Amino acid sequence: MKVLLLTRYDRLGASSRMRMLQYLPWLTSAGMDVTVSPLFPDAYVQGLQTGHRNPWHVLRAYWRRLRTLLSSDNFDLLWIEKECLPWLPAWVEQALLPARIPYVLDYDDAVFHYYDEHRSTWVRRLLGNKHPALMRNAALVVAGNAYLASFARSAGAPWVEVVPTAIDLTRYSTLDGTASTTPQRPPCVGWIGQRATADFLRPLAPLFERLAASGLGRFAAIGIDTQALGLPMASIAWTESSEVASIQSFDVGIMPLVDGPFERGKCGYKLIQYMACGLPVVASPVGVNAQIVEHGVNGFLASTSQEWEDALTTLLTDSALRARMGQAGRHKVEQEYCLQVTGPKLANLLHSAAAPK
Repeated sequence: MKVLLLTRYDRLGASSRMRMLQYLPWLTSAGMDVTVSPLFPDAYVQGLQTGHRNPWHVLRAYWRRLRTLLSSDNFDLLWIEKECLPWLPAWVEQALLPARIPYVLDYDDAVFHYYDEHRSTWVRRLLGNKHPALMRNAALVVAGNAYLASFARSAGAPWVEVVPTAIDLTRYSTLDGTASTTPQRPPCVGWIGQRATADFLRPLAPLFERLAASGLGRFAAIGIDTQALGLPMASIAWTESSEVASIQSFDVGIMPLVDGPFERGKCGYKLIQYMACGLPVVASPVGVNAQIVEHGVNGFLASTSQEWEDALTTLLTDSALRARMGQAGRHKVEQEYCLQVTGPKLANLLHSAAAPK
C-alpha cells in the first residue's frame, strides 16, 4: 500500500511531527510504503519563530506542492495535514487531487476558523466553506479531539474518527523532580511552545513575578525568547533531542488559553508532554483541556487569576501532592495518549480508508 503523506511542515513543525511523522515506523511495520512531502521546509518554521516570513519560501513551497499533486497518480492513498494549499479555494485543491485516489484529512487545530471567522468579508466568502467542502469529499477525517470531529460531522464528512495527539512512551520517562528543590532553588513552573502561542502567558506574568519574589517558585519557558517578549521567565532553547530533558527539569507544567473558537480546537499536546514526564499540570478549562486534566487528580483547571494563583501556590508548596498528581497524569498518558495505543488504531484507519468501496 503506497501512501503519499502531505504534511504542512517538516520535523521542526510540531503538528506535522506529532500527528504524522512520528507514526512512520508504525505504518511501515503495518505494510505501508509512505512517501513524505512537506509543504514548508524547516527554514520557514525557523522564520516563524523569529517573526519573519520569507515570501520566497512560500512561493517555492506552493510550486513543489503543485508538482507533487500533479504526479500523485501512482499512490493508493493521500494523507493530508489539514489542507494541501492554504489560503487557496477548495475548488483549486479539488481540481488537483486525483479523482480515483481516496484522501484522508488530519486536523489537530481548528484551522477552518482562520477562514470562516476571518475579519475580512471577502476571505469568509471565498474560503469560509473550504474545509467543509474538502471534508465532504474525504474518505476519512481524523480529528485530534471532539470539537474538531464535531465540526467535520456537521460539515458532512462521511467518516470521522478521533485520534488524540500522542507521545512515544519510549522517549518520555519520569524523574523525581523534588531532588533538586531547595529553599534556594524552589520548584519550577514551566511552559513549552512557540512564539505564536506565547501571548497566552501574558495575563499570568504579574502572578509569576509575585510568586517568584516570594520565593515559592521559579518560572521557565521552552522554545521562546522570554526576554524579547517581556515575560518574567527563564528561556530554555528547544531542540527535538533535548525537549524531554528540558520538560523533566520542571516541577509543574502549565497551559493557559483564552476561550475562543480556535483555542477550543487545540489538542492539549503540552499537557500530554508534561504528564508523560510525571508532572502535575494547571490549565485553562478550554476545549480538550477539560478532558485531559482531571481536576484534583492529575492537576487543576483554572479560569480566573485567583484560581491560577491558588492552584500554583498549592502545587508549589506541596511536593507530595505534585508527586501523586504526576503519577496519575503519567498513568492517563499510558492509557490514552501514547503511540503504543494510537499507532495500531491509526494504521487500521488508513488501511480501511484506502480499501476499495
